[in-house]
This record gives sequence, structure tokens and C-alpha cells, in this order.
Amino acid sequence: MRPLTLATVITFVRILLIPVFMFLVTSSLPYGDTAAAIIFAIAALTDSLDGYAARMRKEVTRFGQLVDPLADKLLVAAALFTLVEMGRVSSWIAIVIVGREFAVSGLRIIAAVEGIVIPASSLAKVKTALQMVAIVALLLQWPFGPLLIWIATVVTVISAIDYFYHARGLFW
Repeated sequence: MRPLTLATVITFVRILLIPVFMFLVTSSLPYGDTAAAIIFAIAALTDSLDGYAARMRKEVTRFGQLVDPLADKLLVAAALFTLVEMGRVSSWIAIVIVGREFAVSGLRIIAAVEGIVIPASSLAKVKTALQMVAIVALLLQWPFGPLLIWIATVVTVISAIDYFYHARGLFW
């Protein structure tokens, strides 16, 4: 069994921050939304940090390539579902974004069966960054939050199309 890498530890921290975020965003604590936005932003920033650590320390692993995007998906889904419940995001936007995540994860599973690892594309990284910034803006009720989530949704759909286009050889 391999020891945990620094990048994997950082990814696990991101996953462990999700229940903290959920507690804060759903609590009636004073400034709970602000605290939740800060925790969400910290968790979102660990996404870049774990990737950087993996590359700099030459510790890129298949496990990390699987768990890192999963952690992002869990964080974004938790936030979107909560924002839908709060009335700050339309449910169809959450369904499109989460549906894309399921579809691309399924694509990765099909590829893995064939011994192929599909790493995150540059467009997918932009998509994730846009989603994270939009979610923080929505949590803090900034006026441009709804516009950002629309932009993030469009990039999310384009990213899905891009993944499936580049992986079309897996299907025939």
C-alpha cells in the first residue's frame, strides 16, 4: 500500500470541509452565509493547491486523478443543492451542472475499463473555476452572481461536449 501523498491529503481536507460548509450554510447562525462562503472558497482553493503539490512533488497518481475531480463534484453539488433550496439557483441549472458531472464521470469509467485515464481538460478547469466563483457570489448574494452561474452553466455544457467529442473513439 502506497503512503498518502500531500496532494491526496489536501483533497481529503476539501472533502472534509463539505460538511462544515453544509452546517454553516444551513444554520441560522449570524453571518452563516458569509462563513459558509469562506469555507467554500477555502475548499475551492485547495483544488488548485492539490494539483500544484502533485505536479511539483512528482506525485501525480491515478488515485489522485480520480479523487480530485470527485471532491470537486461533491463540493459543487452540495453547494448547488443548497442554493436551490434557498431559492438562489434555479433547479434546472443545478441539474445541468450535476448531470454533466455524472456524464463525464461515466465517460471516465468507460475509459478506465479500457485502461485509459482522462485527466481534467483546460476547459474543465475553467468550468470548475467559474462554478466556484459563481457559487461564492451567490452565497454572498452579490448582484452579478446570477450572471456568473449562467456563464458557468454554458461553459459546463461546452465542456461536456468537448469531453465526449474527444472520447468519441471509445464508443465505436
